Amino acid sequence: MEGSNHRLLPVLSLLLTASLWGLVWYPLRLLEARGLEGLWLSAASYGAALLVGLPWLWRRRRDWLRQPLPLLLMTLAVGWCNVAFVLAILEGTVVRVLLLFYLAPLWALVLGWVMLDERPGVTGLLVLVLALAGAAVMLWDPSMGLPWPRDRADWLAVSSGFAFSFANVMVRHTLDLSMQTKAAVSWLGVVLVALIWILVVHEPLPSVAPSTWLGAALLGWFGFVVMTLTVIYGVTHMPVHRSAVILLFELVVGAVSSLLLTDEQVAPQEWAGGALILAAAWLEARAHLGEAA
Repeated sequence: MEGSNHRLLPVLSLLLTASLWGLVWYPLRLLEARGLEGLWLSAASYGAALLVGLPWLWRRRRDWLRQPLPLLLMTLAVGWCNVAFVLAILEGTVVRVLLLFYLAPLWALVLGWVMLDERPGVTGLLVLVLALAGAAVMLWDPSMGLPWPRDRADWLAVSSGFAFSFANVMVRHTLDLSMQTKAAVSWLGVVLVALIWILVVHEPLPSVAPSTWLGAALLGWFGFVVMTLTVIYGVTHMPVHRSAVILLFELVVGAVSSLLLTDEQVAPQEWAGGALILAAAWLEARAHLGEAA
């Protein structure tokens, strides 16, 4: 029974974080509608989360001396992942952004294979083919030729998914570090990337009501803190390509919530590509259920 719980808790943790990530677009858009643009919204909400993590960073400051490069790479990767995701979800269609982001199992499988020697086997290779086919169907535009992302939101979503997978590889590469350290480093990365981006593009400080800044802080404390801790726990306790597949549940939550709360339309071509990506996720999950049995 204890072994079953040990296997079940990471799965439940990832399902919780996937559900929250599938819904987070809604408060983000509400805050943007009140004048808080994406870069400042990222800095404010993750800055609030970072306040929680500052004592953890201070207590575990020697971790930076033991593994400086993995921690630095994880910091920058998580920073780009989250800032790019926030901007993409504010600019693009919710379902399309989520589908492109969740090509992450494709990147995770490749990175896990190359960097962690987690060999995918025949099933993993089939998952790879299905994910690539789904991406090609989603992005194909005869007038543009090759199936590349078509606008800034697409590029942000794809790059966010890749950065997410790379960050998860770094999380597993630093298994001896505490979950609190990894979480605080993640929030630090988002704040750093957002502030650097603000300086580069000369984004002025928005003039919004104090309640809007408070809303961003609450999103950080009760949203991003929980989501970060649960995803780090999950990916630390299972192979990268499996955790990335379980996190695809975000697609279901995001699709249902966007259909209920917005008037956004998803083209049949996008549904078809998404179906292939979900088929890859189902195949991967089924393979692991067979192993557990």
